[in-house]
Amino acid sequence: MIQKNPVPKLNPAVLKDESSRQPGNHAGKRNPSAQSPRSARPNGIAYLVGRLDHVLNRRIRESVAQFGMTAAQYTAMSVIRAHGQLSNAQLAERSMVSPQSANEMVKTMAARGWISRESALSHGRIIHIGLTEAGASLLDQCDAAVAEVEATMLGEMGEDDMDVLHAQLRNMVRSLSVPNL
Repeated sequence: MIQKNPVPKLNPAVLKDESSRQPGNHAGKRNPSAQSPRSARPNGIAYLVGRLDHVLNRRIRESVAQFGMTAAQYTAMSVIRAHGQLSNAQLAERSMVSPQSANEMVKTMAARGWISRESALSHGRIIHIGLTEAGASLLDQCDAAVAEVEATMLGEMGEDDMDVLHAQLRNMVRSLSVPNL
């Protein structure tokens, strides 16, 4: 078994300095107009999540591009595999794209032989989308490339820490998905 290094403890002052940087303020100096009571300022987590999202999306795009696939197509095919056959509307919602974008993406993936489209037995206007053998094989190759990106990103974390992080991230998504009442 490979021994992983424990996650280094982060110095809160470093996170505070990172979160207080303003665009164009590369020296890390605080923006005087940003001075306000501590409770009214964000703690920088949203900024760090945004930076991670930006870097991670770029790395995923690069890793799947070598297989002729876009990140959106990779997401859609992963969703199809996870949920089985879906309608175009379900695929759009679960892949985080508009129905129009999903429709164009489905046409492209079908033309490349990655997915199949079949009319639903219960409703002729609903088309169910599923992976073809070729699509599943390609998705397996992309999964391996994306797993390498994840391994690089999480390389310093142990299994227990990854489980905790996964649960916390799912909870954050759930919290922000609840409509404001």
